[in-house]
Amino acid sequence: MQINVAQQLKSTIGSVRDYELSAYVDIAGGPRLVEGSVRFTRVDRGILVQGSLRTAIEIECSRCLCLYICPLVLDIEEEYFPTTDVISGHRLELPDKPGCFAIDEHHILDITEAVRQYSLLAIPMKPVCRQDCVGLCPQCGRNLNLESCTCNSGEADPRWSVLLKLEEESKGTR
Repeated sequence: MQINVAQQLKSTIGSVRDYELSAYVDIAGGPRLVEGSVRFTRVDRGILVQGSLRTAIEIECSRCLCLYICPLVLDIEEEYFPTTDVISGHRLELPDKPGCFAIDEHHILDITEAVRQYSLLAIPMKPVCRQDCVGLCPQCGRNLNLESCTCNSGEADPRWSVLLKLEEESKGTR
């Protein structure tokens, strides 16, 4: 996902270029197809990259532990700073902020690392294969989406016995 931005760095502030992207990026342990559109806008110190990209990763459901394909939408907005002046060829200092993205000395802007970072942030914390996923039986471990089990689910955890006793007493006083 590399684009030469030398001509855009020579243009006036506010100039815009739109690109359609389709490339494989190493995300979460494997190459994933990333597609979408990005807009490069010339700003005071560099290039502002904005875009909406789509990809999908294979991930484990947090309820049933089955692997499934999870779609991700990445709304990217990052500023890239040149390391070399496009006219004079002199070395430029990057801003004094951690994690800023740079345009290399050949004026190539590579959005691969930004896409990888945004993808990692877009992965759900508790992924579920579908909203109505029932999960696993806590006693036997069967996937309740695929089959039912004959476990006695009526027994409560003994740690709840005091609360269950209070509930029974409150029902008796009504």
